[in-house]
Amino acid sequence: MRILSVKDLEKISEEFNEKLSFPQGVKVNVGMASCGIAAGARATLERALKEHPAGDSIEIRQTGCIGFCEEEPLVEILAKGKPRVVYKRVTEDKLPDVFQDYMEETFSKKLILGQMRDPRSVIEEDRPNPLEKVNPIKGIPFLDEIPFYAHQIKIALRNCGYIDPDSIEEYIGRGGYFAFVRILAEMKHEEIIATIKKSGLRGRGGGGFPTGIKWESCRKHPGERYVICNADEGDPGAYMDRSVLEGDPHSVLEGMLIAAYAIGSSQGFIYVRNEYPLAVKRLVSALKQAEDFGLLGDNIAGSDFGFHVKISTGAGAFVCGESTALMASLEGNVGRPRAKYVHTVEKGFRDGPSNLNNVETYANVPVIMLKGADWFSSMGTKYSKGTKVFSLVGKVKNTGLVEVPMGTTLREIIFEMGGGIPKKRKFKAVQTGGPSGGCIPEAFLDLQVGYDELTKVGSMMGSGGMIVMDQGTCMVDLARYFLDFLKGESCGQCTPCREGIKQMLDVLTDICEGRGKEGDIELLEEMGSMIQKFSLCGLGTSAPNPVLTTILYFRDEYEAHIYDKKCPAGVCKPLFHYEVDEKACTGCHVCALKCPQQAITGEKKKLHTLDQEKCIKCGICYDTCKFDAIVVK
Repeated sequence: MRILSVKDLEKISEEFNEKLSFPQGVKVNVGMASCGIAAGARATLERALKEHPAGDSIEIRQTGCIGFCEEEPLVEILAKGKPRVVYKRVTEDKLPDVFQDYMEETFSKKLILGQMRDPRSVIEEDRPNPLEKVNPIKGIPFLDEIPFYAHQIKIALRNCGYIDPDSIEEYIGRGGYFAFVRILAEMKHEEIIATIKKSGLRGRGGGGFPTGIKWESCRKHPGERYVICNADEGDPGAYMDRSVLEGDPHSVLEGMLIAAYAIGSSQGFIYVRNEYPLAVKRLVSALKQAEDFGLLGDNIAGSDFGFHVKISTGAGAFVCGESTALMASLEGNVGRPRAKYVHTVEKGFRDGPSNLNNVETYANVPVIMLKGADWFSSMGTKYSKGTKVFSLVGKVKNTGLVEVPMGTTLREIIFEMGGGIPKKRKFKAVQTGGPSGGCIPEAFLDLQVGYDELTKVGSMMGSGGMIVMDQGTCMVDLARYFLDFLKGESCGQCTPCREGIKQMLDVLTDICEGRGKEGDIELLEEMGSMIQKFSLCGLGTSAPNPVLTTILYFRDEYEAHIYDKKCPAGVCKPLFHYEVDEKACTGCHVCALKCPQQAITGEKKKLHTLDQEKCIKCGICYDTCKFDAIVVK
C-alpha cells in the first residue's frame, strides 16, 4: 500500500505490533546478523524451516542481532499466553532440544539466556504492557536483569533483534516512519533543525560535531544539497554500524529522510563498504520497500517533497571514512582527503552543500523527533548527550554490542556488562576510538565515557570501538601493530603522514626485535607530535595516539625492551623465552601433549623440561597450563 498519512501508518502498526508480540501460533525468531551467521545460525534457520514449513503452526522468522555476540546463535521463541524466551548457542544440533524445552515448558537454565519483555521501542514505552500479565519463569531472569543488558538503554539499537529487517511492516509496527510523516504534515524546516540542536546530538562517526549545527549550516548554502550516510566502518574490532544496517535499515533511511526534508535535499547516498554484503543486501531490500510504500521517490506521502537514495559500495579503504575522501570516492575519484578550510556543508559532493552523518547518528534522529529534545538531552553528560553504541571486544568475557548512556564509566562497561577479564587475568588497558585511539590504563577505569572526557586522557570516542587488553598484551607491540595498519591505510598524499608513520613504525619494529637504543622513546614522542600538527586529515593527526599514550602510561615497558632487552608480557619473540617452574609443575603432561614441536618432555606426575632449541615460542604451553608452571623469562 502507499502511505499518504499517519492514519495509514496506524493501520499497519496496529496489525503488526500485535503480530510481533502475540502470534497466532508459535513464533521463532532466529538472529541472522553476521555474528549469528558466523556462529552457525544459517544452518539453524534452514533446519527450522525444513521441519516447520510455511503454513505450519510454527512461524519461523529472521531478526538482527540483540548484541550478546558471545552467546550466538540466539533464538527467541514466543507464543500467545506464554513468556518470550531467548535460547543461547542454538546450533543446528541443539534446535530439537530447544523446541522440546519450550513446548514442554521445562525451561532448562542450561539452554536459556533469559526472558524477553514486550519488545516495544523506546518511543512506545508509555503504553501499557500487556505481557506483564504473563507470569515469568521461576529462576530464569529477564534479559534486562542480566548484567550485560541491565544498564543498557537502546535507542539506535531499539529494533535490532526484535524485528525482521526485511519487513517494513514490522518496522512500522514498532513506530517506524511516524516521525517523518508527522514532520511532513506539521513541522517547518527550522523547527526540525532547532529540535536536533536542542537535543545535543553529536555525530557518532568520530569527530563528534553537533548534528543540528551541521544541518543548519548546510541549509544556509545555496545549490543542490546532498544527504550522505557514512557506513564505511573500517576500525578493527568495530561493527556498530554494520549491526544497525543488518538489523534495522529503515531507521537509517527514516533519519536520512528527516535530514533531507530539514535541509532541503532531494538526493541521498549511502556509502557502505563492499565487505558488508549482508548490510548491502538488506539496504537494497529496505529501499525497494520504502519506494513501494511511497516513502521514497517523488511526492512522498502525498506531499510535494521528493527524495531519492542510492547505495555506493566502497573498496574498503580506511581513509574513506574521512568525509572529503568519502565524497571523492563517491564521485568516482581516488579517495583522498582535502584541506578543511572549505567545509563540506558548503562545497562537498559535486561541489554542492553536503550533509554527512554516520549510520548511528541517523538512527537516533526519528526517536528524537518523536520523544523530543528534552527527553534525549536528559541522558548523558553536559557536553555528550544521549546514548552511545560500543563494540566490546578483546580480552573480555562477554563480547558484543552495548548501548549505554553517555557518562557510563569504563569500569561499568568492561566489568559489569563485559563480565571482566577471562582466565583470572588482570586488566591492563582499553583502547577506544579504533586504531587511532589511545590506550587507557587501569587508573582511569572510573572515567565517564564522553567525547571530551576521552580526549583529556589522550584517546577519543571514534565510532565506538572498545578493545580490552589483559596482562598478556605487550603495549609496545600493540602500538606497532596499529601503526602498521595505519601505514597501509594512509593515502600517501601528505609527507608528515606518509613518511612520519613509516619512520615511527621502523623505530617501533627495532624496539620489538631487540634493536632498540637510547633516545628512541624521545624520538617517537617528537615524531608523533610533528605528525599530529602537520598532517592533512584526521587519519594522520590521530595516528600517533596509540604510540604516545602507551609511552605516557606504559613507559616502563618501552624501557624494558630497550635497556633490559626483555618483553615483560612475553609477546616480542626475540626478547623472551619460556621456562618450567620447578615448584609449580605437577607433571600433568598437558603442555607436553599440546606442544606442536614436542619441545616439552617428562613423565606424568614428574617435573617436565623444555628444550629451548625446539621451542618456537608459540605460547600454547603457557595458555594451557592450569598451574602457572610455564613462566616467561
